[in-house]
This record gives sequence, structure tokens and C-alpha cells, in this order.
Amino acid sequence: MRSITNFLKETDIYLAVLCIIASVSGIVAVFSATMHDLEEGEFIAREAIVMIAAVAVGFIMCMVISAIDYEVILKLWPVVAGVSILLMLVLFKWGTGPSERSDVITWLPFSIGSFSIYFQPSELLKIAFIITFSVHLELISDRLDKVVNVLLLAVHGAIPTLLVVVTGDMGSALIFLMMFVVMTFMAGVKLRYFAIAIATVIAAFPLVWVKVFSNIQRNRFLALLYPESYSDIIYQQLQSKNAMGSGQLFGQGLFEGPYTQNGVVPAAETDMILSVFGEELGFVGCLGVMILFMLIVFRTIKTARLANDTPGRMMCIGVAAMIGSQVVVNVGMCLMLLPCIGITLPFMSSGGTSNLCIYLAMGLVFSVYRMNCERAPVDFRAMNIRTPYI
Repeated sequence: MRSITNFLKETDIYLAVLCIIASVSGIVAVFSATMHDLEEGEFIAREAIVMIAAVAVGFIMCMVISAIDYEVILKLWPVVAGVSILLMLVLFKWGTGPSERSDVITWLPFSIGSFSIYFQPSELLKIAFIITFSVHLELISDRLDKVVNVLLLAVHGAIPTLLVVVTGDMGSALIFLMMFVVMTFMAGVKLRYFAIAIATVIAAFPLVWVKVFSNIQRNRFLALLYPESYSDIIYQQLQSKNAMGSGQLFGQGLFEGPYTQNGVVPAAETDMILSVFGEELGFVGCLGVMILFMLIVFRTIKTARLANDTPGRMMCIGVAAMIGSQVVVNVGMCLMLLPCIGITLPFMSSGGTSNLCIYLAMGLVFSVYRMNCERAPVDFRAMNIRTPYI
């Protein structure tokens, strides 16, 4: 009983409750978004069941990881990196993607009887990048002003980014880029290097536009500028925006949104889950979602400030950057401010891999919190342990 009490005292209960609230809210929204697909006699859709299972398993694994000293996890970085990269390479042999995107290989399919599971290795690669990049920043923390070290950091960031690019997952590539920028900036890399990087990106953009982006990806950018000419491309985002607008201030009511309940918004349970909140709970509901994410990110940053070493601090910064960037990109997609690039809303979109891996990432944050919080002194006499002093 004493060990359980100590475990709870050393757990960031506030952050844990915020994560659970976010996941429960997402499950309810996914349940609402999939009600129109239910067969007669069914109560809950497969997407909601998978999400519930992923959240439950993920939270348990999160607590297990939190009980492990994160320094031990950091020492295992070669294993973490090797497994993640291997899974990404396996995609080129057995990977698959959405039926409408023959150029994408982002999922590894598994079959258990008649039940099919799709695992997305890029989600695990994000965690591996956070761990390995934190170790890298620690190794050169006193030599960040050296050009060669900055170049090596850029190579480190380019490896996972390019891996997901060649699988067709441009959305994840953008998240890796944003994580890289935030982590290097917070580590103390000089601003002149960012200025050089920005200039390089601007200069290389025409080449990337022609040689890297596919026709579909280019059209998604153009659809934002010329929606009338790309009505089929912009349809998903347009319906999402219309659904959110129809909710006005307080929404149509939970499970009562016409767009959501009639399946008008494509992928409403995944990438466009915010449209469900906007339509059925209104502006107030969306505001609540944004405040919830702000609290999760701020609490994660607070844990980073609590850390007594660079790797622990940078891991928390990396997780905060991952969550924050995914929220910004996903909301931008739903509001037609950014192209639709297939980024889920953390904790809230359906998907087993994304919900499982977000809790694995949070496990790192909880571990940093646990190992750096004030601990009660151990009473060896109560534990019947004798030392030379008692």
C-alpha cells in the first residue's frame, strides 16, 4: 500500500487527468461521428472500439514507462532507433495506404482472424526521434556554436523526415520538421543558423514543389487559393468548415449535428474530428478543446523546467512540440488555413497507433516528472531494512 501511495504522489496527477479528459472527449466525438455507419443491432463502431482499447493499453504502458528511470530509457536509444527505422524500412516491402492514394505506404497491415489491424510506424518514429535527438543534444551541449555540430544535428533531423517523405506521409514530415526546429531552438542553437535554414528552404522550395511534391499534394495547396477550380480536392475541408460554422456558439447538441450524423464530412472521426466538436458543441466546445491542449502542453513544459539535466528537459520539449504542432496543423486543416495533409488531433482522433503512441510519449514526460520531483525520505526501519546507521 505504501508503494502505491508513493507511486501516486510521484505521478503528475494533474497532467494524467488532462490526458484522460482529452481521450474521453475524443472517444465520445468518434462515437458520434461513426453513429451513421452502425448496422442494425450494433451499438458502437469498430473505430471507437479500437480507440478505447488503444487508450486503455496506452495509459497502462504510460504508467509502466513512468516508473522506469528515463536515464535507462535514454541509454537504450540504439535499440529504440533501430527498431523504429527497421519498421519504416519494412513499409517498402509490405506497407499499404488509403485506397485512394496508391503512392502512399504508411501502414503495416496485420490480421488476427477476421480482425485487421493497421500499424503506422511513423508514430513510433516520432518517439524514437525525441529520445535520440535529446541524447544528441546532450552530447554536444557545450559545443552548439560549432558549424559541424549544427550540420550533424540537421542530418539527424533529416533522416526520419526523409523516411516519412518517401513513404508519402508529408504530414508527419512537417511534424518532424517542427519538432526539430523547436528542440534545437530551445537547446540554444544560434539564431543565425535558423536564418540560414529559412533562406535555404525558400531557395529550394521551387525544386521541392516540382520534384518532391506529387500532383495530389500540389493540388491541395492550390485548392486553398482556388477552391472553385479544385472543388473535389477541397470538398473535405469545405464541409468541415461548414459543419463547424453551423454549430455557432453552443452547437447543435451532442449526437445531433446534421453534418456529423449524416456522414457529410469525410473522415470526421479522424483528421476532421474537430468538426464534430464545432458542430455539436459549438465555438464553446472548440474553445474548450483548445484550452485543454494548452494546459497539456504548458504542463509538459513545466515538467521540462523541473528536469535537472538536458536530456530530460529536451524530451519534454520534444513531446510538447509534437503535440502542439499536430494541434496547429490539424486545426489549420479543419479551418481551411492549411492544406489537408493527414494529421490527426492528438488524443481525440480515432486510430489505434496514434492513440497508443501518444501515451508512450507521455510516459517519457511522466518519468521525467517522477525522477525529478521531491521525494519523501525512505524509512528503512518501516521496511525492516538494516543499514550501518540504524
